[in-house]
Amino acid sequence: MFSRVGDKWTMLVVAYLGEGPMRFNELRRGIGTISQKMLTSTLRTLERDGYVSRTVTPSRPPHVDYALTDLGLSLLVPINDLARWTIENLDAIQAARADYDAREGN
Repeated sequence: MFSRVGDKWTMLVVAYLGEGPMRFNELRRGIGTISQKMLTSTLRTLERDGYVSRTVTPSRPPHVDYALTDLGLSLLVPINDLARWTIENLDAIQAARADYDAREGN
């Protein structure tokens, strides 16, 4: 369970959907580097786990919206906290990497 919630794609999808409901291609364009297959897989898993709802509006072609459920909205809190922590500690992380690379000859 922890690996799913903390994985890169889950965090990005939840963060983007935190802005409001989105269609598949809108979400894919926003994330940019995710493949169609990975986005489909991530959305299905998030829907199965109760974080995301999928609403189909009958039309030609069908209009499908993805949105965070209440559970998904509650996940935004730790995701935003982690993002803020990362930004606040970016200099220290980069310095640690540089020190490591210098010691290891990278």
